[in-house]
Amino acid sequence: MAKLDTLQEVALRTKLQQMLQQHRDMDAAIQSLEETGTGDQLQLRRLKKIKLDLKDRIQQIENMLIPDIIA
Repeated sequence: MAKLDTLQEVALRTKLQQMLQQHRDMDAAIQSLEETGTGDQLQLRRLKKIKLDLKDRIQQIENMLIPDIIA
């Protein structure tokens, strides 16, 4: 993978922070719905799917920011 320039790295780190916050917010929403019992199962499944997708995208960005180490 090509090395990122400084501007690209800053943009990715900013996006990463936003996505981490979204992931935390999604986790709090899911937990709240589960505790109160006000959410239906379909809604909970959708939120969990979105949270999982965010986690995957976060991992992709983290992989782009961490340089490959040749063993």
